[in-house]
Amino acid sequence: MAQPVQLLVGTRKGAWIYRSDDARQTWQVQGPIFLGAIIHHLVPDPRAPGVLLMAASTGHLGPTIYRSEDGGQTWTEAARPPAFPKAEDPAAGRAVDHTFWLEPGHADEPGVWWAGTSPPALFESRDGGKSWDSVAGFNDNPMYPAWCPPEAGTPDGALLNQVKIDPRDPTHMYLATSTGGVFESTDRAKSWRPLNQNVEASFLPDPYPEFGQDAHYIALAPTNPDRLWQQNHCGIYRLDRPGERWARIGEAMPREIGDIGFTIVPHPTCAETAWVFPMDGTEVWPRVSPGGRPAVYRTRDAGLSWERQDQGFPAEQGWFTVKRQAFCADAAAPAGLYLGTTGGELWASGDEGGSWRQVAAHLPEIYSVVAAPL
Repeated sequence: MAQPVQLLVGTRKGAWIYRSDDARQTWQVQGPIFLGAIIHHLVPDPRAPGVLLMAASTGHLGPTIYRSEDGGQTWTEAARPPAFPKAEDPAAGRAVDHTFWLEPGHADEPGVWWAGTSPPALFESRDGGKSWDSVAGFNDNPMYPAWCPPEAGTPDGALLNQVKIDPRDPTHMYLATSTGGVFESTDRAKSWRPLNQNVEASFLPDPYPEFGQDAHYIALAPTNPDRLWQQNHCGIYRLDRPGERWARIGEAMPREIGDIGFTIVPHPTCAETAWVFPMDGTEVWPRVSPGGRPAVYRTRDAGLSWERQDQGFPAEQGWFTVKRQAFCADAAAPAGLYLGTTGGELWASGDEGGSWRQVAAHLPEIYSVVAAPL
């Protein structure tokens, strides 16, 4: 049944929280929070009701993490936000430009959080986000210079843009990066290996390298963590473990739409179903909806076919797109879908994408949307 939900929205100029009624039809808004600051990610702690963590870039403090214990009413800055250890040779030192992704630790590890940054790096907190330590298994790996070359990355910088943990095993982890693709660890981040077989990198001399891909987004099917979905710079993919070879399921998308985008959202209870929000990836990569006609596409057969869902979206002249962290689902039945656009609009569907309506408009460019139960 439907249930109230809160949407945690990070934007280029602050954060907002939208809370729904039981039917997810009317919304109350809290915010702006930290108006003027860049909010990369705003995430609830599913193990601690009322606790929120926020990755922010502020003019006077630079990149930092904030923590709230009262649902966003008050905030405390991390005593020690993510930062690289001081290098013996200053010329070889690295500095965190911003924290991009926040991931709560495993359900059996209360207080543990993981963070991905730019330049690509992994950090861990064991005290609820108050202090953070560099994870040497990735950040100091001998292969790091090859996996994360400084000249590679996105217009906003190179990213470690996701951390995913197997819900059955806290030692089994995945990373998505904009420089090396997907990586896997089976020893709780002590060591890593690339997981990119059959994923294209059309911008490299070898289009199918061991690493070097730009993994825009990865997701584990909630009811089958052995199924991984990926929206890559070069297409939509699915991997069923213990397999090693990704299948390009985006080849089933309509040719005039293509399979380029920033994010992929798995269904909360059906491992065969996922949604994507395509963007125009032709020629100059304008990063807009194809043809100015925005739509979500859904597969219900693990990527063998896709159906267009555009009811409620502009029929023409809708030139927005959706960034990596700005498309999500809740866990209700039917599932609610939520997306934030580069044009500052917040959209919601209460019927699994069948129809869409605008929840908010005129916000700053939206960077992230996270849905959580109230």
